[in-house]
Amino acid sequence: MKHLSTGFAALASALIFSAPAYAQFNVAELQEKALADDTAYEIVEGLTTEVGPRLAGTEAEARARDWAVKKLTALGFENIRVDNFELPTWVRGEEVAQIIAPFPHNMHITALGNSASTGEDGMEGEIVHFRTLADLQAIPDNSLNGKIAYVSHDMTRTQDGSSYGYFGGVRFFGPRVASEKGASAMVIRSVGTDYHRNPHTGNTSFGDAKPIPAGAISIPDAENLDRIIERAKTLGEPVRIRMKMTPRNIGVQTSGNVIAEIPGSDPSLPIIVIGGHLDSWDLGTGAVDDGAGVAITTAAAKLIKDAGQPKRTIRIVWFGSEEVGIWGGRAYAEKYGAKGHAIAMESDFGAGRIYRVEFKLPEGNHALKTEITNALSTLGIGPWAAPASGGPDNGPLVRLGVNAIDLQQDGTDYFDLHHTPDDTLDKIDPAMMKQNVAAWVTVLSIIANSEADIAARPVEQ
Repeated sequence: MKHLSTGFAALASALIFSAPAYAQFNVAELQEKALADDTAYEIVEGLTTEVGPRLAGTEAEARARDWAVKKLTALGFENIRVDNFELPTWVRGEEVAQIIAPFPHNMHITALGNSASTGEDGMEGEIVHFRTLADLQAIPDNSLNGKIAYVSHDMTRTQDGSSYGYFGGVRFFGPRVASEKGASAMVIRSVGTDYHRNPHTGNTSFGDAKPIPAGAISIPDAENLDRIIERAKTLGEPVRIRMKMTPRNIGVQTSGNVIAEIPGSDPSLPIIVIGGHLDSWDLGTGAVDDGAGVAITTAAAKLIKDAGQPKRTIRIVWFGSEEVGIWGGRAYAEKYGAKGHAIAMESDFGAGRIYRVEFKLPEGNHALKTEITNALSTLGIGPWAAPASGGPDNGPLVRLGVNAIDLQQDGTDYFDLHHTPDDTLDKIDPAMMKQNVAAWVTVLSIIANSEADIAARPVEQ
């Protein structure tokens, strides 16, 4: 019996030591710590103060990567590295515009990413007004005869930002349409909702069309232009504008994704990927879009790290060059693929209060959804039926078959700031940011230790 007992003891000991050890997270305790934690605000404050705007492919974005590596190292994460990739790089130049007839006015204008230059002498032309992008699309090709197309769409304010999907089209591909119609340039009412005299920039794609100068004017200037157009009709006179925008392409430059990890106790389990994008537009300091996102996700991950080792590895990615075409997200998906991943999550809609959670999980995970939903309810967050997307940068990964959970923020005021000079640190509410961190740490503490079958289901491309 003695030898038998010894044998059982040895077997039990072997089983204990072979089973990966991991921390048992107390969700309520982590939420309480998050609501008192300043790490997220300190990250975004440091990034916007010490680096500032971080236009994709530029020296400023490179400085941001160096800053990120130092910050993630200081926070105690592991396996920190930069995955470089290359992209064509566009930079801004001089930007001025005036209405010259029938009533002279200066306007505040900014070039859209990939806009062509007017040249140093600028350009002048007659405005042809379209109320919607659909109106512009409806006219015959090559019918604008060198005139300047102007679209005065009116984007509406929504909590979830859903109006951006429709009204954003005037910026996403409107200049390409204008070029196909024969326009010499295009001007749009800013894709935004604020009434400061701040134009909203953002990327545009010309596809196979000839690039033309394309700019956004502030909403007050757009509404003034609308009134002038109506008066000009009664006078029987054309409206003419003069503008000068001198952006340029500086060739292929280097960008990169900054990656850090909390290694899990069981490396055989598919990992969790979280993050936001490090780059920003150059008009503000990129606090809301998306300094807040990298700060929120990283602060939540640090709370997990400080509480002990999770079962699954948590990988933090500060994506590069999102604003100009989701280059970082596509580079990550191409390098790593879906295999070995479980869930992707991203924060890229400012720092407003999180109010709902969305899921994209394999069948049979009702219990996991219920556990997460119940835990989030204490923070005033409820479930939503729409499937999660994983966010812009994780989109390419999710399309390969990786699962996703979205924590949706209140974006009622987001497009007051989005891509404008007003995207600065003072617009972030520290208390709301802490609520975000509390929501994120809640979800991470559950999924990082979950034994549910949440492995990616790779799909053929």
